[in-house]
Amino acid sequence: MAREKTTNTQAHNAPEFLAWHVTQRGEKSFWNKVGAAWAHKDGQGYTLQLETCPINGRIVLRAPLEDTPPQNEGRS
Repeated sequence: MAREKTTNTQAHNAPEFLAWHVTQRGEKSFWNKVGAAWAHKDGQGYTLQLETCPINGRIVLRAPLEDTPPQNEGRS
């Protein structure tokens, strides 16, 4: 029951971060949106919800200013 409540709350609140799966091929990087993250009410952590779980590359969390991946971002 608690899990259902969390999911419903998340669906109504915009995420604080979008999760991007980033892979590098040569000098070009490819960004694919794979999920989002919401802050806990107590401010002590985040809930990360992934729509897919990549097995290679890296996952980058970025503020959702736009629905497009950043360009020419370095590894941070």
